[in-house]
Amino acid sequence: MPLALWALTLSAFAIGTTEFVIVGLIPTIAASLQVSVPSAGLLVSIYALGVAVGAPVLTALTGRVPRKHLLLGLMALFTVGNLIAWQAPGYEALMAARVLTGLAHGVFFSIGSTIATSLVPKEKAASAIAIMFTGLTVALVTGVPLGTFIGQTLGWQSTFLAVSLLGVLAFIGSLLLVPNNIANSPPASLMTQLSVLKRPRLLLVYAMTTLGYGGSFIAFTYLAPILQEISGFSASSVSLLMLVYGVSVAYGNIWGGRLADRKGAIPALRTVFGLLSLVLLVFTFTANNPWLAVATVLAWGAVAFGNVPGLQVYVVQRAERDAPQAVDVASGLNIAAFNVGIALGAWCGGLIVTHIGLMATPWIGALVVVGALGLTALAGRLDQKDGICTLTSSTRTIAAH
Repeated sequence: MPLALWALTLSAFAIGTTEFVIVGLIPTIAASLQVSVPSAGLLVSIYALGVAVGAPVLTALTGRVPRKHLLLGLMALFTVGNLIAWQAPGYEALMAARVLTGLAHGVFFSIGSTIATSLVPKEKAASAIAIMFTGLTVALVTGVPLGTFIGQTLGWQSTFLAVSLLGVLAFIGSLLLVPNNIANSPPASLMTQLSVLKRPRLLLVYAMTTLGYGGSFIAFTYLAPILQEISGFSASSVSLLMLVYGVSVAYGNIWGGRLADRKGAIPALRTVFGLLSLVLLVFTFTANNPWLAVATVLAWGAVAFGNVPGLQVYVVQRAERDAPQAVDVASGLNIAAFNVGIALGAWCGGLIVTHIGLMATPWIGALVVVGALGLTALAGRLDQKDGICTLTSSTRTIAAH
């Protein structure tokens, strides 16, 4: 694999770290900026909204910009956003910094796959994409717990400085290693993207994605406060628990993909959503016991992101039937749906913490995921009514999209 691909992977690692590290730092930031825990939780929502807007809108507006120039501009924006977060004098400035980095995130992953596949022969396209997205997984396993530890030891501002340095390294790597002659793919206009939203069956998939992710993030956004205030862990222990969660997520991604390969997207999603809702409900009762809380967090990580392969494969399968002229757009909008779910979940979680209490977030999150499970069952029944047999994912499908 070319060295340029590893520059993209480093960029994905930096972006994944800054997206999720905020979860482990919410109590620290809330205390430092003298805001409530729910207000600090909105830092998750505003970032996710930046991703959701940036992915479709800015990708369409920058379709004619040379890929390398756009990539360098995105990493520069990402670095500046984190530097602003590092020097943020208050809550409002930190919110603005999160918006900037979220916008860069959305466009990066929209064009990253195209750049990655252009660096290798066609038969290695899937491997190239997998290597780039490894950066996100590694961020959850190492970047997030390390960033949480730095923030709790040296101050939360130090975490954003460290991520800024990663952004500088990724910028230099892309500048030196990514070739200048990457071809621009035909840009999808905003009207093309909006036409996908007229397809009821694709809207159903986006609703599944939003509820499935949103339900989990109602509780996940406030995992650090729960572990500290309810389970009795020290702030320094939270970074270790985030490491446990990240390792479990890495396993869950692999497991979810294999399950979708073996059983098909809809049966796999029924299994994952069912287990996720069960784990969230159980966490309501196990959070008071440190050992049971750790075991539940481990199980949570294994299923929290296990729905990603099935959802992405299923939206491609539906788009090939319902919007064959805009399969890539449909897939990209599902990424936006993930982030809408994160934004709404974090926002709703803040309202729940304020009006009901911290430990209401897991069981209410479980109910929302049950909603995703119900929509998945409906999608399966509609497929059967249409005479579509259970579809399994394939390397070719993933590689193509």
